Amino acid sequence: MDLESAAWIVGSGLCTGLGGLGLLFVRRASGRLLDVLLGFTAGVMLAATTFSLLVPALDRGGIGEVVAGFALGAAALLALDAFLPHMHARRSEHGRAAAEDASAHRARMLLSALTIHNIPEGLSVGLAFAAGGPDLGIPLALAIGIQNIPEGFAAVAPLYARGTSLGAAIGIATLTGAVEPPAGLLAYAASELVEPLVAGGLGFAGGAMLYVIADELIPESHRGGNELSATVALLAGFVLMLVLDNAFG
Repeated sequence: MDLESAAWIVGSGLCTGLGGLGLLFVRRASGRLLDVLLGFTAGVMLAATTFSLLVPALDRGGIGEVVAGFALGAAALLALDAFLPHMHARRSEHGRAAAEDASAHRARMLLSALTIHNIPEGLSVGLAFAAGGPDLGIPLALAIGIQNIPEGFAAVAPLYARGTSLGAAIGIATLTGAVEPPAGLLAYAASELVEPLVAGGLGFAGGAMLYVIADELIPESHRGGNELSATVALLAGFVLMLVLDNAFG
């Protein structure tokens, strides 16, 4: 692996920390803003899954291995859901006071879910560089980095609102993305050793990312009653990735 590829893999994951820095400018984020940011993240991820993972996977391998990889990726995230049920703690219990409980629930859910789903993001960037070099890897790394910024902000803004210090919030935002670089570097190294599995690996990353979009990001962005705003943001994120893919493609 060359130094440029490694820098893109590491840098895209650490962009969550830039999202934490957003707290310097927006100290109290409204529910609508958080839902818009999650919708935007979902749109970028959806386009990246399609154009930078599944299409290249089909170009490199047969439909059977891509579908098998896709199914395994979705199943892997489903298994994580089974072991980490708190990822789905979206609704506060009836009779619990408080907006505070709902806010704490949301913060814990976001942190756990966003940290877990950064793993397939890291895998996808590493596999993209292995499969297509900078031509495929850079657009995907750029897309993942861009969506990691609002994602990082959305992860820690509820914690900051509940009294977490600014420095700690920024550190937590950075840590949510810290799983991406090791996953990306490992995926790149593994694909170099077993090159025929690259198409299936791209399908795996695509299945895992699509599962996260459908199971976590879209439902969470719609939970607060801001469905239209979140949907428009999703479309904007998708279009942005479409433009980037065309510009670099």
